[in-house]
Amino acid sequence: MNKKVALTITLLFCLGSVYAQQNQIDEELIEVGIVEKLGETMPLDLTFQNEENDTVSLGELIDKPTILSFVYFDCPGLCSPLLSGISEVVEKMDMKLGEDYQVITISFNTKDTPEKARVKKKNFVQKIGEENKRHWVYLTGSQENILKATEAAGWKYKPQGLDFAHPSAIILLSPEGKITRYLYGISFLPFDTKMAIIEAQKGIARPTINKILEYCFAYDPGGKTYTLQVTRVVGAFTLTILALVFITLVIRGRRRKAKI
Repeated sequence: MNKKVALTITLLFCLGSVYAQQNQIDEELIEVGIVEKLGETMPLDLTFQNEENDTVSLGELIDKPTILSFVYFDCPGLCSPLLSGISEVVEKMDMKLGEDYQVITISFNTKDTPEKARVKKKNFVQKIGEENKRHWVYLTGSQENILKATEAAGWKYKPQGLDFAHPSAIILLSPEGKITRYLYGISFLPFDTKMAIIEAQKGIARPTINKILEYCFAYDPGGKTYTLQVTRVVGAFTLTILALVFITLVIRGRRRKAKI
């Protein structure tokens, strides 16, 4: 079996496990991760402060397909690579920022301020051009509104000392604030992102196979790469084989009874 076939089989087993767990695990039991809320609408009345310290509501901002991300500005791990990934895909896509779509980043750390947002923004808007930077908005806000926004998006994080454990993904919203797609990881293909934006414009909600990353791959902050979680993959493979064997035995048993 060549490597491509083996990887394909591995990903298929992972994907099956992802959807099985998504359906079986109670949302309240998940402390860190994403519970997809496809088709649901973000609370547009929530207010935040932008990087210029102006109070704005999500309803005022979201009037076109929107790439939404949750970060905190002092994050030592995933957040900066995620923002860099957004910056890179914006630069590479053949869609016009501000006309075809926009980007909104919300800090989930109440200690973050508009001043810190302004500094953080400067680091990641350089690639997209001075004229486009106003179409990537950085927001900070109160604990109440942050929790309402993250809960509406199914985006779960957990404080760990001075830092947070959290997932890494971007969320696509329709012009009406409807959640239409989750793209997982820290880097995003221009074609995938473009298709997600087009679907968001039409209000089409679809799951993505990239959820495999969250279940089967672990992020290595040192190398800034994802590594395969062998234990999970082996577990998924074993459970699948056992299920197939069980189904086969049941079918054979029924056939034997039918012949008697």
